[in-house]
Amino acid sequence: MSTATSADTTIRGGEVVIDGSVVRADIAITGGIVTAISSSSIDAPHVIDAQGCLVLPGGIDAHVHLSPAELADGSYPWVDDFESGTRAAAAGGVTTVGNITFPRPGEALADACRRVAEDVRAQAVVDVLLHPVVTEEQHLDPGELTALQELGQTSIKVFATLGAFQTRRRQYYRFMAEAGSRGFLTLVHCEDDELIGHCTASLFERGLADFRHFGESRPDAAEEAAVAQLIAFAEVSNTPIYVVHLSSRRALTACSAARARGVPVYVETRPLYLYLTEELLQREDGAKYIGQPPLRRHDDVDALWAGLRFGTVDTVATDHAPWTLEQKLEAGTSLERLRPGVADLETVRPMLFSEGVLTGRISLARFVELTATNPARLFGLYPRKGTIAPGSDADLVIWDPDETRVVDGSRGESRAGYSPYDGTSVRGWPRDVLSRGEIVVSGGKVTGRSGRGRLPARGSSSPR
Repeated sequence: MSTATSADTTIRGGEVVIDGSVVRADIAITGGIVTAISSSSIDAPHVIDAQGCLVLPGGIDAHVHLSPAELADGSYPWVDDFESGTRAAAAGGVTTVGNITFPRPGEALADACRRVAEDVRAQAVVDVLLHPVVTEEQHLDPGELTALQELGQTSIKVFATLGAFQTRRRQYYRFMAEAGSRGFLTLVHCEDDELIGHCTASLFERGLADFRHFGESRPDAAEEAAVAQLIAFAEVSNTPIYVVHLSSRRALTACSAARARGVPVYVETRPLYLYLTEELLQREDGAKYIGQPPLRRHDDVDALWAGLRFGTVDTVATDHAPWTLEQKLEAGTSLERLRPGVADLETVRPMLFSEGVLTGRISLARFVELTATNPARLFGLYPRKGTIAPGSDADLVIWDPDETRVVDGSRGESRAGYSPYDGTSVRGWPRDVLSRGEIVVSGGKVTGRSGRGRLPARGSSSPR
C-alpha cells in the first residue's frame, strides 16, 4: 500500500475492498483524487470515521433511462430526470450512471449527446456517461462515431426490436463492426421483434391481451433467438457486444458457450430477474412488475445467480425506467399499452449485497466487480473509476454491512413513489457516499447539490 503524510480528507479505519482483498487502511483524498492508501494514520483537516464499515468503490450502473431521454413519439415520459434519478443513485451507493440517450427525429447522435449533456450539467448529482441510440439510417455513417469520440462517448445502443434494425440489418452490422474497430462497445437489446409480433398477434386473436399474458408475448425463445443472431455477428466480425438486461437461462447458456470459444460477448442482468418470478404477473397488480423482457421462471433465476457467481454474467445494472404506480396499473389492460420499467437505482447495490453477499451466493469481491470494476472496464472508465487506487477518482462508499431497512419506495428519492420490492427487509446500506471526493450522501441522507455531476471522458472498452 502507498503512504502519505497529509491530505484534504482521510477516510479512517474502514475495511477497504481493493482488488478482491479486504484490508484495514486509511484512504487519503486530495483534490477529489485518491492519493494514498496506508496502514498508517493519515492526517487531514477532514476525517471520516469508517470503523465498523466497508469502504467500496462507487457503483457504476451502466444502464438507466432518465428524462429527457425519450422516444421520438414522446411515449416514454419517465418520471425521474437527472436530478431525482441521480439522487436515487447516490442514495444507493452508485456514483456513475450510463444513460440511454434517444435522438430526436433527424438529430445526429453527437447532437443528442450535447443536448442531454446540458441537462446533466444542470441537474445531475453524480457522474453520467451516455449511450446514444442508433435509430435512423443517417446514424449509420462512420462520421457519427468520429463525432462521438470527440465528445468522449465511446458506446452506442441498438434495439434489435426496432423496425430500422430489422430492415437494415446489414447496414447495422457494418456500422457496429466499425464501432468495434474504434474501441466502442455496442449495447444490444436482444429480443426477436418478428417472434414477439407473432406471439402478440396470436394472443390478441384469442382475446388474451392484458398484462397477465405478457410473458407469453415475449417468450424466452425470442430472447434466445436474438442473442444467437448477435453472437453470430460478433463471432464472424470479432466485434464486442454487450447484451443488456438478459433474463433467461436459455439466452445465458448461448452467451456462455460463445464466451468459451472466444466470442467477445458480455452480459448484463437486471435486479428484477434475480428476485422476482413470472407468478407475480398473475396478481391483480401484476402490471407493476412489467419489464422487457418479462419476469421468468425459478430456474432462470437460479441460472442467473450462478452466472453472477462464476463470471458468465459481467454486470448488474438496473435499466431504471420509472413510472408511477398509477401509470403502470392504468396501462395494464392491453399488451399494446403496457409501460415497461421500474425504479431500481436506490436498491440495486443494497439488495445484491443482502441477497448475494450475506447469503453466500456471491463473494464480496464479485459484488464489487459486478457493480463497479467490470462496468468501469467495459465502458472505458477504468482505472479512473471502478477501483480504489492512488490516482483514481475518490468515488467511495462507506458501507454499513449491518444496517437493516425495509424497502419503502414512497420514501425513496425516485419520483416513482413505489418499489417492486416494497416490504423487503434488506441488510447492508450506504452510510456515506463520496463522488470525486465530495460528500453527496451523509448518514444515509442525500446532501449532494444538483449540477455537480460531470460527463467523464472515456477511453476504449477494455474488459480484461
